Amino acid sequence: MRAPFITLLRSLTQTKLQTTTQLFFNKIRCSMSTTTDLMNPTNTRVGWIGTGVMGRSMCSHLIKAGYPLTIFTRTKSKAQPLIDMGAQFVHSPSDVAARSDVVFSIVGYPSDVRAVLIGPLGALNGLREGGILVDMTTSDPSLAVEISSAADAKNCASVDAPVSGGDRGAKEGTLAIFAGGNELVVRRLEPLFSCLGKVNYMGGPGKGQFTKLANQITIASTMVGLVEGMVYAHKAGLDVGLYLNAISTGAAGSKSLDLYGSRILGRDFEAGFYVNHFVKDLGICLKECQNMGLALPGLALAQQLYLSLQAHGEGNLGTQALILSLERLNNVSLESKPSV
Repeated sequence: MRAPFITLLRSLTQTKLQTTTQLFFNKIRCSMSTTTDLMNPTNTRVGWIGTGVMGRSMCSHLIKAGYPLTIFTRTKSKAQPLIDMGAQFVHSPSDVAARSDVVFSIVGYPSDVRAVLIGPLGALNGLREGGILVDMTTSDPSLAVEISSAADAKNCASVDAPVSGGDRGAKEGTLAIFAGGNELVVRRLEPLFSCLGKVNYMGGPGKGQFTKLANQITIASTMVGLVEGMVYAHKAGLDVGLYLNAISTGAAGSKSLDLYGSRILGRDFEAGFYVNHFVKDLGICLKECQNMGLALPGLALAQQLYLSLQAHGEGNLGTQALILSLERLNNVSLESKPSV
């Protein structure tokens, strides 16, 4: 009885070893290909999921660069400008992936990311072996790790690559891209990323998302400072337009001031980035802070002020609408004293 048992044990051990070895060499082979097979319009089919304020402009840059594009969005009319440029529209994320070597996604919430990438009709189900998922949504770092593991199990790859720069950066192709995942895969994707902005490799799966969350924490407090300074200047009797010009080249100058100062003065609250989505981002930040045992009072204050915009039905305005919260708190309005 002992000899057959030992034979069976050896057989099982050998099978497990062969499986482990095969997975190891699959990863090595994938990594080797990433160093020699840079992507270009002649060898790479691109898929895109999500054509909202950011996604539509970003996708258009890839079309203009000559990449064949297949797209999906829940509201087809939002994708019509891209269809007019030559993109092919399909009816599910899985269908996008079936026609693509690389699939980008930029959607609203982590639940949307899960649905379009690893849900029943998600892109991973249609992706061929060796394909790559690139999620550019601001989402949970833990979800990015989960998607990466699911992609690895299918001999595919996943990169979390959220962006910063707002609608203007998306339109001009000057976004800051924070990439997490396999570094060789990220380097292989550089020709695609260069159409959208500058890619920054931040580390393994989830590190792109952690970077974006830190970015949002910085922006949140900067926006609070910007609108508080504007309200103070107004109350002091200054011309707020002159005030913004005066400080823009000094230590108080910032990207937020450059992007949003004139918009706020012009009462232009159209969304380059929605209040609703910013509240989502700050909520993820606070959850991660709780996990880390980290106290960030500026972040908590900013989230409360943005929540007050939602409470007033202003969640679909842009983040520069934060001025409305400060105006209500102080019973003033900058609208009554426009810039000259």
